[in-house]
Parts: sequence; C-alpha cells; structure tokens
Amino acid sequence: MTDYRFIDSHVNLHAPQFAEDQAEVIGRARVAGVDLMVNICDRVSNFDVVYKVAADNEDIWATVGTHPHESRENPELSVQTLLDLAERPKVVGIGECGLDFHYDFSPRDIQAQVFKVHIAAARESGLPLVVHTREADEVMGQILTEAHAEGPFKLLLHCYTSGAGLAKACAEMGAWFSVSGIATFKQAQDVRDIIRDMPADKIIIETDCPYLAPIPMRGRRNEPAFVTHVYDKLGEIRGWSLDEVRARTHDAFFGLFDRIPR
Repeated sequence: MTDYRFIDSHVNLHAPQFAEDQAEVIGRARVAGVDLMVNICDRVSNFDVVYKVAADNEDIWATVGTHPHESRENPELSVQTLLDLAERPKVVGIGECGLDFHYDFSPRDIQAQVFKVHIAAARESGLPLVVHTREADEVMGQILTEAHAEGPFKLLLHCYTSGAGLAKACAEMGAWFSVSGIATFKQAQDVRDIIRDMPADKIIIETDCPYLAPIPMRGRRNEPAFVTHVYDKLGEIRGWSLDEVRARTHDAFFGLFDRIPR
C-alpha cells in the first residue's frame, strides 16, 4: 500500500487554462505532495484529450462522461458508448454528469435524459458516478431515488454545495461527497455546516482546478498544488488532525475509486 500525501480527486488538467503550462502545473502538484489525481471528462467528444493526460502520467487517472452544460452536444448518447470507453485501463469513473439549473446551458429535459444514461452506465460497469448538481435539488433527488430503487450504483456528489435535504437523501443511498476550495470561502458557512454533518467515512477532497481556488489563492487560476489548503480546512471544520484527514479521506477515495490500485 502506497502512503499517499495528498490526493486531488477532481482536476481538469486538459482545460484550455492549462494549455501553455500543463506539464509545469503537474510538476508543481508533485512538489506540493499531490501523489494522485483524477482528470475529469467534461464531454464524451473530448474524451481522447482527457484520457491522454492520464495515459501520459502514471499518477493521473481519468473518467468518461458529459457535463450537464454540454449535454445538448450529444442528446442521443448511449450507455454502450460510455461502457466501451470505460474499458480503457485508466478510466475509473463515469461523469462528470448531472443537472445544472443555474446556467441552463443545455435544456433541462436533455440534461435529465443524458444524466440517466450515465447512471445506467455506472450501474452496469460498477464504476462510480461523478455527479454535478446545482440548483436542481428536487429533480436530482427524484432521479437518484428512482434509479437507486432499480439497482444500486456508486455515487459521488462532487464539490457539494446543494441543500441539506439532498445531502441526507444521498447519504442514505451510500453516497460519497467531495469537499473543494468553496469550503474556505467567507460566504460559504452553509456549505461548512453541511460538511460538518457529512458521513465521516464518505468524504474525499478535490480542487476542481482551474476553478474555485481556495483561500488564500482565491482569484487565481486553481491548481492541484493548492489542494493542501482544502485538507487543512476540512480538518478545521471536522476537528481532525492532518493525519486523520489523510487517513479518512484516502480510505474513502480508494473505497470509491476502487479500480485504482492502492
């Protein structure tokens, strides 16, 4: 078993913000002690670019899926397409997928339709579903509850900022939750309150870089190297030492992403 120092469970290293210095960003992460990262797919049409980052770096893994913002791009996405791509050796999750009713970049019915395809692929593959949800608590809860009744699947609510009701419902389904730099923001006390109540054995940590840089880096492009600030904040919120944060969140991470060898 490798003794990991820090893990960033949600990076977007293929994003255009890293086009000029991706290798340097990855290097800074390693220097900061980030020993493992998961590069998250934003749309199936971009999968090859996402996967190349993982294929080229031993300490980086990948997912396959389409973000709700992009679901209009491929409303006919099939379960089989996701399953075929998920057979690639470094794919460890399905998503990022879900519902975003804040921006509505894709029609809500298309978002829901494409999301359900991802759920089916997660159930069939056994890979965890990486879920994005924003201002869609009622519909998200309904879709997940109905889908879970049809057969269980592994579920991660990434960068959780939704309500306590949805968090409780998902926790009862055995969901994992990831904590991001939002936990450090001054105006995010409601998020911290929910983090305080999350199941202690189901919390993992992410940056969602290049977005959501934590304090004291807020306003800058986020990088995996900044994940250490999220570890510190989670420890402060839960009353855990850094060693306890590592032990708990790393156990939870490998319980969720069980295709990654520990």
